[in-house]
Amino acid sequence: MTDSATRTPDTATSNDFRTMMSGFPTGVSIVTAMDPDGTPRGMTCSSVCSVSLEPPVLLVCLRHGSPTLDAVLSSGGFAVNLLHNSAQQTAELFASGNQHRFKLVPWESEPDGAGPHLTQDAHTVADCDVLLTQRVGDHVTVYGQIRRVTRRVDRAPLLYGLRQFRSWPQD
Repeated sequence: MTDSATRTPDTATSNDFRTMMSGFPTGVSIVTAMDPDGTPRGMTCSSVCSVSLEPPVLLVCLRHGSPTLDAVLSSGGFAVNLLHNSAQQTAELFASGNQHRFKLVPWESEPDGAGPHLTQDAHTVADCDVLLTQRVGDHVTVYGQIRRVTRRVDRAPLLYGLRQFRSWPQD
């Protein structure tokens, strides 16, 4: 017998899912890549997950049709900029759709990098080669084989949960 208080609807809505996932705090990153014409692209992404240690592989989930995803797919590579606790404004900027975002934050394009590195906002950057993609619903899961990890600063990570930004607690 099922208690009505624990019963779930047969089909969850996108709002149900969004509410559920807001209760699962995660780190905040910005995925970046370069268009074929050299235009930097990037978007805030909290859907990042480790997949494998040997070889080192992670995954990111990017909105289907986004200019960032298009740049990732056309270039075959991307950078995952893990944001530190003072980078909330940058996270919000890259989530806003502002077309001038790369003019408002410092970044570098390294010769062997897979995408722009956010020099003041990322505590660590992973340069990745696209290994595999899979479209699911309105997003594309991109698996990236990590070719290089750059530790930029020793700062606490920026977290996001319950629709709020927070910092990792200090000891």
